[in-house]
Amino acid sequence: MQALDVRKLQRQRLLTLGNSLTWSWSVNGETCAAINLLVGFDRVTLNYRTRERGGDWRPMRYPVQMTWTACNYGGRRAWWLCPALGCGRRVAVLYGGTVFACRHCHRLAYRVQRETDDDRAARRADSIRRRLGWEPGILNGNGLKPKGMHWRTFERLQAEHDEHVGVALAGMAGRLGLLSKLTEALRPP
Repeated sequence: MQALDVRKLQRQRLLTLGNSLTWSWSVNGETCAAINLLVGFDRVTLNYRTRERGGDWRPMRYPVQMTWTACNYGGRRAWWLCPALGCGRRVAVLYGGTVFACRHCHRLAYRVQRETDDDRAARRADSIRRRLGWEPGILNGNGLKPKGMHWRTFERLQAEHDEHVGVALAGMAGRLGLLSKLTEALRPP
């Protein structure tokens, strides 16, 4: 899905009045989508073609309002106002579709919002492994204490790691049906 990030446009100083540009997305070095942008005073006009489910191409042209907020140390930050009907949220990123809109209007979720508890535990354990300089992967053995780390910190991180690994392995075993087989095997006759 194409993302139109106003922060990138501002960082590259492309949001100057009257500027006309083409923004494109590529996969493996090959352009897969492009959009024309015309910058106005408080809006950017999007101009592109779209099609649904392999149908005919339809031209789309509409303005997206912008707003600006002051930064703490000077300057100002640009924001999109979501153009979807009835939305108007202030967002940094608009996502492509028939209409470029915010993640709420497209009902998009962050990857971590779709994680199961055991997936989250495995990710957190790997994060601790990275911090400790251990080999990635929860099935790999524990490593040594990094040089310069306090023993108390190391022991706390190791305990957190082991707890996350336990949750992750229990979840994996449950998904594979190993827990039910184990409880059946341990059940008295």
